[in-house]
This record gives sequence, C-alpha cells and structure tokens, in this order.
Amino acid sequence: MLSGASGGEYRDMALISNIRALFSLTRGLVRGLPDLEVESDPFELFDRWFGDAGRAGILLPDAMSVATATTDGVPSARMCLLKEHGPAGFVFYTNYESRKARELEANPKAAFVIHWPALQRQIRVEGAIERISSEASDAYHQSRTRGSRIAAWASRQSQPVESREKLESSYREHEQKFQGGDVALPDFWGGYRLTAQCIEFWQGRLNRLHDRLLYTRDGEGWRIERLQP
Repeated sequence: MLSGASGGEYRDMALISNIRALFSLTRGLVRGLPDLEVESDPFELFDRWFGDAGRAGILLPDAMSVATATTDGVPSARMCLLKEHGPAGFVFYTNYESRKARELEANPKAAFVIHWPALQRQIRVEGAIERISSEASDAYHQSRTRGSRIAAWASRQSQPVESREKLESSYREHEQKFQGGDVALPDFWGGYRLTAQCIEFWQGRLNRLHDRLLYTRDGEGWRIERLQP
C-alpha cells in the first residue's frame, strides 16, 4: 500500500489507473509507427513511448524481462526494473553474485523486452553489458527505502536457503547491525548498463498486420528497417 494512503484511497487510485489503462487499450491498433524518415533517433522514440506508458496509468511501466546466457548458450530470463534509459544505455540493478550477474560476467551480452499490452506496444533491446561505477550504484542505493537497502545485504540472491524463516532471520540480523546508522552499499550489489546494438519497436495493428521498426547501430548512426510482422 502506498505510504499515507488509506485502503479506500488506494482502491480509488487503482481504479483510476485501470480506467486510464483501458482507455489506452485501442491506441496503436489503428495508429502505427511514424514514417521511417521522421524518427532518426531510437532513444527519442523510446523516451516518448516510455512516457506514454506512465501517463496511461500502467502498473510498473518500467518492468522488463532481461535475458542472459551462459558461455555455451544456455539462456535464462527474469523480470527486472529499468532505472535509467537514454543514449548512454539502459541501467538496472542486481546482486553481483546472482545467476544473471554470473552469466553477464562470463558472457557480457544481454537482451530485454518491455511489453505494454494496454498500449499494444513492445520494445526489444539487445547489446553489450558492463558494470556501472560504484559511485553511481551507491547513489541509487541511497535513494532506495531503508528496508530495500537492508534486504540487499540480507539476501544472497539465487543461492539456496534452508527456509523462509532463515531468510527473515538474516534480515533481522542486518537490521540490528545497521540500527541507528547508514546502510552502506554492499560490495556485491550494483548496476549494469546495456549499450544497445539494436532496438526494435513493435506496435499492434488490426488483423495482426503489426508494425515492427528495427534500429541497428551503423557507425555513429542507425540503420532503420521496417520488418514484416
């Protein structure tokens, strides 16, 4: 529940959000992507679509499925939250000892997809991965709730745990450890930046004749192609 909101207020806010999302449902079914020559910069289009998703009242518009693979090509995927986006890259955060991080360290390439069903829109991004600076990770870490910062210490992400009680006990231990003080950035936690090699925008259309617009890096610019659905 949102801090400071009563149960009734929260339900009203959720209803308004749902109405806005439903109102947006038909957008894109009859309006496709702009002409190729109009959009030369994929990041401007990404920013506009991302803003549209937020204004439509979509729950967690920043949720994305991040795909990684081992060095011998075994894939895995999971949901993460996109925290930064722009020409410099796409940033998300994780435990550096998690499965995804181990795969990214061994095979520093990744892909993610964001899907907004209410808008009939999807964006796919592929590219190279690198860690962001510890200073940038710390700045984001300090912006999180105290509980989330403690949980970053308490959980050894992707590692087996004996029971739920053991996990909660670890949280309480770290809560006691940091009682009355700052919750520092763990040295095993931080951000990754994906530098896009290609970005594909998908817009739903009638009769499944969907629009697909693919941007692929070409030197300092982008090669733009319209793909068949």
